[in-house]
Amino acid sequence: MSILLDQNTRVIVQGLGKQGAFHAGQCLEYGARIVGGVSPGKGGTSLAVGPHQLPVFDTVAQAARRLQPSASIVFVPPAGAADAILEAADAGLALVVCITEGIPVADMVRAWRFLHNSQTRLIGPNCPGIISPGKAKLGIMPGYIHTPPDSRGGVGVVSRSGTLTYEAVGQLTALGIPQTTCLGIGGDPIIGANFVDVLRLFHEDPETRAIVMIGEIGGAAEEQAAAFIGEKVRKPVVGFIAGQTAPPGRRMGHAGAIISGGSGAAAEKIRAMQQAGIHVVPTPADIGDTMQKLWQSNAP
Repeated sequence: MSILLDQNTRVIVQGLGKQGAFHAGQCLEYGARIVGGVSPGKGGTSLAVGPHQLPVFDTVAQAARRLQPSASIVFVPPAGAADAILEAADAGLALVVCITEGIPVADMVRAWRFLHNSQTRLIGPNCPGIISPGKAKLGIMPGYIHTPPDSRGGVGVVSRSGTLTYEAVGQLTALGIPQTTCLGIGGDPIIGANFVDVLRLFHEDPETRAIVMIGEIGGAAEEQAAAFIGEKVRKPVVGFIAGQTAPPGRRMGHAGAIISGGSGAAAEKIRAMQQAGIHVVPTPADIGDTMQKLWQSNAP
C-alpha cells in the first residue's frame, strides 16, 4: 500500500500561476487525479493544463463544494501561502502539500496552531512533495526515477531534504529496490507532518518492508524519530544526517538546519539513531548499498 496518496485521491491546485500550472501538468501526467484549481479573481474560468481543462474557483470552499477534493497542493507565493494552507484546512481537506519556500515564520506559527486542532495533515512547506510510485505524485520530484512496489513490497523514504530524497530513490531504483511512498517533510523551522508522523504510517503499512530516513542538523526531530523507531518499529531503517561538518551557529541550506543552544548537532542525532538500531551511513552514497543488504537479508 501507499500512504497518504494514491491514484484515487481527488486534488485541487492552489496557485495556478506559471509554476503551479507547469507542475500540475507533470502531476497529471504521472497519474494524479487533479480535478481543479483555486486562483482568487479567476473563478468561473478554466485553465488548459496539457490535455486537461481544469475549472478554476475563487476559494477553496467553492472548489470543495463542487469538486469534493480530499487534498490540495499549494504553489501560492510566500506572502499568501500560510493563508492558503489555512483555507484548505478550514474547508476540511485531509491532506495539504505545500511546496512554497520562504513563508514567514510568524505566518507558519499561526497556521500550525490552527492545524494542530484540525483533521488536516500538512506536508511541508519548503518540500518536494509526496509520490506513491506508479500511482500519483503531488510535488516537484522527477517521477521517472521512482519504482512502484512489487510482490516483495517496497521501501518507504522520508527526508528533510528534497535533493537527497532523489539521490536515495535513484540509488534504490538502480539496485532494483522498489518504493511504496517517498516524501520530503520540508526543511523549515516550522513544518506540518514530522518524522514520527510519517514513520508511524510506514510502520503500520504492511507493504512497506523497510525505511530510509534522511535528516539534517538543527532541531530535535531526528532524536524524536529515533526514540519512536527504537520503541515501535521492527522494520529495518537506513538513516543519514546531512550537515555533519557545519559549525555551530551557521545555517546550512534549509532554514531549520542550524545548530544552536548546544543542540541539533549531527553527532547527537547519529548517536540517538544508532542506539535505536538504525543503520546510519556516513555518506549519502552508502544509502542504496546498505539498504540492498538489509533488503536481501529480510526477503519474504
